[in-house]
Amino acid sequence: MSKTVLITGSTSGIGKAIAEGFAKKGYNIIFNGLETDGPVIAQNLATAYEIEYMYSAANMLQPDELRSMVESAISQFGAVDILINNAGIQHVSPLETFPDEKWDAILGVNLSAAFHLTKAVWPSMKQQKYGRIINMSSAHGLVASENKSAYVASKHGLIGFTKATALEGAPFNITCNAVCPGYVHTPIVEGQIADQMRLHNMSADEVVQNIMLAKHAIKSFVPIELVVNTVLFLAEESASAITGIALPVEAGWTAQ
Repeated sequence: MSKTVLITGSTSGIGKAIAEGFAKKGYNIIFNGLETDGPVIAQNLATAYEIEYMYSAANMLQPDELRSMVESAISQFGAVDILINNAGIQHVSPLETFPDEKWDAILGVNLSAAFHLTKAVWPSMKQQKYGRIINMSSAHGLVASENKSAYVASKHGLIGFTKATALEGAPFNITCNAVCPGYVHTPIVEGQIADQMRLHNMSADEVVQNIMLAKHAIKSFVPIELVVNTVLFLAEESASAITGIALPVEAGWTAQ
């Protein structure tokens, strides 16, 4: 019987690539995203790989919607075996002008939603004595950059939450790990490039070379396939003794 994976933010960017990776392996998938064409994206992937699926537009800032998504998934598939807390947002601004509402939204989407979803899947994972929870943190969960106070705080917090969850899950064969990518060329990074262009009065190429890839020892964006393969590995039985880690996939950024 196929296992079921719930992936937040899975109709664009890294989340969509992760969903396709699981689809290739025949997993049932709960897609989630707020894009207007999200249902079509989910259906097309499911059709292409002949998998069972569900789509939800649950908003990461609405705990009731997150709980309902999990309840619907368990009703349809019997369990959520794997949870990928991938949805994330970003805003770039100096601390003194950082909008309060942006702080609240970033902490809500990037950190609190992971708590609410983990709490929602926890009873069924404990009952079946099996679960894989993978939190998409960031190199910014391990190191900081200026003008990203909320994002850095949220991603550091997510690693702390990962460790606590791993300890509580260990007696029940529930693992919890964080993946910490460097810069991957995705829509959220495109948005950051635009923000940094305005902030520093730079061209897009100057932002990429002088700000983003300056952090990487390997001077290129992290291939999205590498991030996908890392997540797939942590979800497999072969990673059953790996829990509570924050795994850097960041072109040598944090080695410096």
